[in-house]
Amino acid sequence: MGRFPHAANVDFHSPLDPSKAATAVLDDQGRIVGWGPSAQRLLGHSAEEALGQSATRLLETSSGLRLSALCKAHQSRSVVMDLRHRDGRTVRAAVTISPLSHRSGAAAVVMAAELDTLRSWEAQLAMLQGLATESPVGLTIFDTERRVVWGNVSTDLELGGIAQYTGRSAADLFPEGEFISRHHPPDEDQVMDHVLSTGEPIIGMHYRGRAPADPVREHVWSCSYHRLVDARGEPLGLFEESLDITDQYRAQERLSLLVRAGKRVGASLDVRRTAAELADVAVPQLADEVLVDLPPAVIEGRQPPTRSAPGHGLLRMHGRTPEEFRTSPVSYAPSSPQAMSLATGRCVVGDTPPEPADEAGTAAASRSCLFVPLLTREAVLGLATFRRTSNPDPFGPEEQTLAMELAERAAVGIDNARQYTSQHAAALVLQRSLLPRHLPQQSAVDVAYRYLPADSRVGVGGDWFDVIPLSGARVGLTVGDVVGHGMHAAATMGRLRATVRTLALLDLDPAELLTRLDDLVAQESEPDGDDGLSGGAMVVTCLYAIYDPVSGRCVWASAGHPPPMVADASGSVAASPLTPGPPLGLGVLPYENVELDLSDGSVVAFFTDGVVEDRGQDIDSGIDRLAEVLTWQRCPLEELCDRALSALPPGPQVDDATLLLVRTRRLDARQVADLELPSDPAMVARARTLTERQLGTWGLSELSFTAELVVSELVTNGIRHATGPVVLRLIRDRCLLCEVSDSAHTAPHLRRARRDDEGGRGLFLVAQMSQRWGTRYTSSGKTIWAELAIPKGLERDHEQEQDASSNAARGSQRLAGHA
Repeated sequence: MGRFPHAANVDFHSPLDPSKAATAVLDDQGRIVGWGPSAQRLLGHSAEEALGQSATRLLETSSGLRLSALCKAHQSRSVVMDLRHRDGRTVRAAVTISPLSHRSGAAAVVMAAELDTLRSWEAQLAMLQGLATESPVGLTIFDTERRVVWGNVSTDLELGGIAQYTGRSAADLFPEGEFISRHHPPDEDQVMDHVLSTGEPIIGMHYRGRAPADPVREHVWSCSYHRLVDARGEPLGLFEESLDITDQYRAQERLSLLVRAGKRVGASLDVRRTAAELADVAVPQLADEVLVDLPPAVIEGRQPPTRSAPGHGLLRMHGRTPEEFRTSPVSYAPSSPQAMSLATGRCVVGDTPPEPADEAGTAAASRSCLFVPLLTREAVLGLATFRRTSNPDPFGPEEQTLAMELAERAAVGIDNARQYTSQHAAALVLQRSLLPRHLPQQSAVDVAYRYLPADSRVGVGGDWFDVIPLSGARVGLTVGDVVGHGMHAAATMGRLRATVRTLALLDLDPAELLTRLDDLVAQESEPDGDDGLSGGAMVVTCLYAIYDPVSGRCVWASAGHPPPMVADASGSVAASPLTPGPPLGLGVLPYENVELDLSDGSVVAFFTDGVVEDRGQDIDSGIDRLAEVLTWQRCPLEELCDRALSALPPGPQVDDATLLLVRTRRLDARQVADLELPSDPAMVARARTLTERQLGTWGLSELSFTAELVVSELVTNGIRHATGPVVLRLIRDRCLLCEVSDSAHTAPHLRRARRDDEGGRGLFLVAQMSQRWGTRYTSSGKTIWAELAIPKGLERDHEQEQDASSNAARGSQRLAGHA
């Protein structure tokens, strides 16, 4: 097969045209009497060699038609012949023989061209004929003034007749059309001027408009422009190629819309935001407005109703962003297309009637609507309504399929958000139920706290805090953090908080308490059995402190937790000189106690890392921010908590933030009585006498009998089992505290005495007469303590006295601050 000539070398003259064909003239005897240059180029014979020779002998091969026979015909003939080249090879040629009326001896004119060249030219001609009559590509020729000169059949069909537009400007063809491709002139006149002036073609621009032959439906064409020049290179005009790509363009738009929907719809795990994401993706490409109707249960994270009538008790969400979304109740008539869509689970196409005219008398047009149910595998969540107002085109089958796909994605996102909302709410309820709801009454410190959960997308964390009343009017203060989020972190936090409270009530010092807690966390992080499965290694930090209001001393230890901030009564703020030990569960280093004397009215801030850490700032900035807040330590603690949280960086909270503020109190010296007794049984009577006298001073004579009996038993036990002096301490607080300290490290145990036992009944009497009792160990021995309840009337008098004293102290601090 021959090869088509390159497009740049296309010649529209036929190879058998007299100006191009190999031409020879034969007489009536078949001799060559005329020989052209083209014949020499085709067959290789010069004119001198060819003239006078017999065409049969010179040109014909051994087979095929005879030129001499064809020349004797009375009409023109066109045949395919094999001609002999001068070098002996055969040339397959298309030959035309035209007989002549002659007197001079010439009988016929023979014109020949290579057959492959002729076939190539015929194919090009057929192609041009097809472009003009059958091709879907619209071809339009414009002159240099951008006026229509010619158009092929496709252009004729689009325009509804090319004749009526011949001689008119290009702008008259599609008056409302526009180019939608970027990086090109937006106006068609500018595009044509650019091509005419520069000769640079513009290819593949997308043009949108309505064809005169189809003014209802919007079309998209791919257009290309080329300049036409004459033989001298002067512009003749330009031609436009246009191909209707509406279906492909819309398919590409639908695909890109689905890609955007896959990236955006349902990524927020928030019901309202998911509805807004659906509207943002679908408008304006698919619809002018999107409405999402959901039951309140779905919005609140509960199971959707299954037995209610379709369309009843729904809330309509409408807007482009979650902030703009408006929520209003809505219901459907049983025969409405909305109710039909919900009942059948299929999309329904319908129109809404025109809305009433407004005050200016303008009535809204009817809206073309597509109602699509939001379906999951379990239930119908709600309904999505796609509305069109400015676009008159109805929703076609492809657009209905697209809307159903978008609604399906939105339904999955809404259901995931609903489940997440439910789980997050359950985890939050669990966490809040595991945190203290009401702090116990005690006299050692004033307390205020704030707990700010992490953003809902992150999930609840494992922060906790607690205030634990201890013996001797002391108080235990703890704050901790289980690293991570979710139900597991919340449940772990609850177990650890309960464990800390239990160990604290054993009167362990902070370092020993953290050591035992470290062992527990390490055991829970180990594999759970022979299968090697583990609940997952936990990272837990904890800070535990004990404050004694009698001495004003605070002892604390830290397991990987940030040290507290202390603002003393003078207003200076500093971090505690506490070096945190390793987090719980590692068991690598022992924990150490740090003691600090706190002045009356000092404010101590216990916090988790969510209060001072932020992704955009380092922890030092957060600590400085908290220290700035604590400079206002004379303010009420509740106000200080609010100031600390309001100083947090704006935006979603990435971690739980727990803040516990305490203001220390010191017990008045008149509320404490100490007596050191020699190790002599005769001192028991002296202890009873001192107790009676002190209770009379405190106005608690009603408790004298019970208190003397308890003190007698405790002092007797100390003198009998210890060496060295015994110290008796009485504390007048919310209850009467009786403490006996000695140098022994062995603790008495409560037991049931038998009838013949001489001892063992003392602690039983103490336990029966007191509301609480116990033993705590110190570095020098132990202390046995008992708490006696104060009668109601006397207790109220003491509380009023305490509150008056506290208010007076606070008032003096405020006055000092204002001064």
